[in-house]
Amino acid sequence: MFLLGVVLFVQLPEFPSRYLFALFPCLLLAAWRYVILRLLAWMLAGFLWAFFCADAILSRQLAPEIEGVNLALTGRVVSLPLVRRDMTRFELEALRLHDEAGRAWPVPGKVRLSWYQSARDGAVDGLSDGMGNSMDELAPGQVWRLKVRLKRPYGFMNPGGFDYEGWLFRQRIRATGYVLKDADNALLEQRQGEYLQRLRFALRARLGEVLGEAPNAALLLPLIIGERGGLSKEQWRVLTATGTNHLMAISGLHIGFIALLAFGLARFVWPLGGRTSLLLASPYAAIVSALVCATIYAALAGFAIPTQRALAMLSVFLGLRLIHRQTGATHIIALALLAVLLLDPFAVLAPGFWLSFTAFAVILYGMNARLNACGLWWRWGRVQLLVTLGLVPMLIFWFGQLPLLSLPANIIAVPWVSIFTVPLALLGTLILTISEPVGAFVLQLALKSIDIIWCVLAQLAGLEFAVMPVQQASYFALLLACMGAALLLMPAGLPGRYLGLVLLLPVVFPATQKPGREALHLSVLDVGQGLAVVLRTQDHVLLYDTGARYSERFNAGSAVIAPYLRHLGIKEIDKLIISHGDNDHIGGLHGLSETISINSIATSVPEKFDAPAPEHCNASGSWEWNGVIFAILHPAGTTLRGNNASCVLQVTVGSRKLLLTGDIERRAERRLVERYGEELAADILLVPHHGSRTSSSERFLDAVQPDYAIFAAGYRNRFGFPKQDIIQRYKERNIRRLQTAASGAIEFRLGPSGLSFTEYRKQHRRFWHTVMQPTQ
Repeated sequence: MFLLGVVLFVQLPEFPSRYLFALFPCLLLAAWRYVILRLLAWMLAGFLWAFFCADAILSRQLAPEIEGVNLALTGRVVSLPLVRRDMTRFELEALRLHDEAGRAWPVPGKVRLSWYQSARDGAVDGLSDGMGNSMDELAPGQVWRLKVRLKRPYGFMNPGGFDYEGWLFRQRIRATGYVLKDADNALLEQRQGEYLQRLRFALRARLGEVLGEAPNAALLLPLIIGERGGLSKEQWRVLTATGTNHLMAISGLHIGFIALLAFGLARFVWPLGGRTSLLLASPYAAIVSALVCATIYAALAGFAIPTQRALAMLSVFLGLRLIHRQTGATHIIALALLAVLLLDPFAVLAPGFWLSFTAFAVILYGMNARLNACGLWWRWGRVQLLVTLGLVPMLIFWFGQLPLLSLPANIIAVPWVSIFTVPLALLGTLILTISEPVGAFVLQLALKSIDIIWCVLAQLAGLEFAVMPVQQASYFALLLACMGAALLLMPAGLPGRYLGLVLLLPVVFPATQKPGREALHLSVLDVGQGLAVVLRTQDHVLLYDTGARYSERFNAGSAVIAPYLRHLGIKEIDKLIISHGDNDHIGGLHGLSETISINSIATSVPEKFDAPAPEHCNASGSWEWNGVIFAILHPAGTTLRGNNASCVLQVTVGSRKLLLTGDIERRAERRLVERYGEELAADILLVPHHGSRTSSSERFLDAVQPDYAIFAAGYRNRFGFPKQDIIQRYKERNIRRLQTAASGAIEFRLGPSGLSFTEYRKQHRRFWHTVMQPTQ
């Protein structure tokens, strides 16, 4: 009931009034007076506890007035800096914040900053260590004064996408930004608290020296200090495809194994001390040793949220044994659940919370009160089978895919990593502080064990059927699937047990919502400063542009478009149109093509593609899909270049039309008006060039006369799109204006029944999402 109260709170779209806190004394009084109200009281207690914690987080906000302006920020580094080739990312606990006029502003708490190498070179005046050496390397516990630009938490919002703002909320990060190049950037103090993070930082540096540039060295760091920032894109792909990403971290599994190992060693060694057994009985010493070792191991991960969950569950279990309290398994789960929620009620927003507790419950449910509970298969293989089957509904619901080879991969990898890699890694790290050559040798053995298991996992991940993409199912389908899994996990011989497979079908093969004939679904995705539009007919899918490539690790194709298509159950794109060659329109292509097959491509820049070159879009191209007519109106020749050569697509759905214009400017707009005149009229217009002053000429708007204008522009983008005078031009014509930064993904449905649209950010808003002002 406490969990239910927390879950209900995190569904709220708006933050409630603080007057609700007045319910707490009434709640206590009612629960004490009336026993029948105690379950309701626990639910309200969970609701109010989440309310209190959320209020503490959201009370420290960045003032909207200082977004994007130069600020002087003084703060303490509170995380392990993540060092990349061209930038360093770190978290800073803000201590003081001033604008350029010297005015002080309320500090937003924890801030996530990126410091690009171009802004660091020759621009840092650090402290000296007393021997003439500069101490300007970022490290936990340092206090810096930096010139920065900040913005409130903001992330793309699309169906099937990652809720970045929710992740920032869980991490208590209330502003993001970057460091500017400035001579006043300086290290003010070398060490101020953060003892645990400093220890982890020193360990990471030492391990980096010992392990060197070994390809799989990045896989060893997560097992020792819980640092996964160094994993490559390919390593993440292999781990995800085989369902083993939980192994390469200080997870509950590893904490439990270390506790078990410490318990067994203490139980054996403690009596050998003679008098020690008189001071503390061996069973008690073993329990204390297990708790201490598990706590130390969790501390190496910086007490990250997953380790907090595991430690809370282990502490409840061993604590009850320590006080000789006999209790049922379900009671242990409930107490551990309560402990985790008291530590962090917003753990419910993380998939790991549900996966870990579900796995624990599935193991107890499938292993207890069974006959023939012996043998290696029962004790190990059956556990993996239970967890694999029991987590199917959760994996599909949270990730939209099912790793089909998870069972064999985990049966092989879990014992190998737990028995060989983790003990060797921890032993080598411990010995490293005593004897570097011996410690380095043991760590190399741990690295060899990683290399061996990685060969197996990479082979499994390379199989075509390793991962099964699944359309995201409804809550009702999830409930049915959980009931089905529970039926399948019941004891053998139960009549009708395999009917559970039928209940799994709605979540594995959910019903798809396709447009009817002569109908179209249009989705302008929120990809920041860029463009990606998905058009769906009854049997076909067209993608217009692929958004931008922001870095080597992040692009709109793999981060936004592919998850959106998987969310809809779409495995291939019938036609891709790349309007022109700018990064914000073509940058996501490579990331998209890695996961989604593309049948044909048309573009105005075929020279940017490897052989075979795609077809050149030109004004003579037209086709029909399911009663919907597609026609390319521009370019009509080869005289135009750049933005003005963008492919312009007109789509006709019955009596309604929409016009996708890419980045055309006035010159191309003039040619379109001269060639087509009134035929340009459209109900929906994708605003040319994101609302720049070089486009949306008055003559063009008078010819199109749209009812809706969509501005595909990023939040606080560096170009300042859409421009205010362009917005005014649309406003004067009473055209309804929508912008992806404020609306998230914008989805239109056109067909015989009419026209309707939804704005994803508004429809799925939660209280932690930043409210964006719509285009005025």
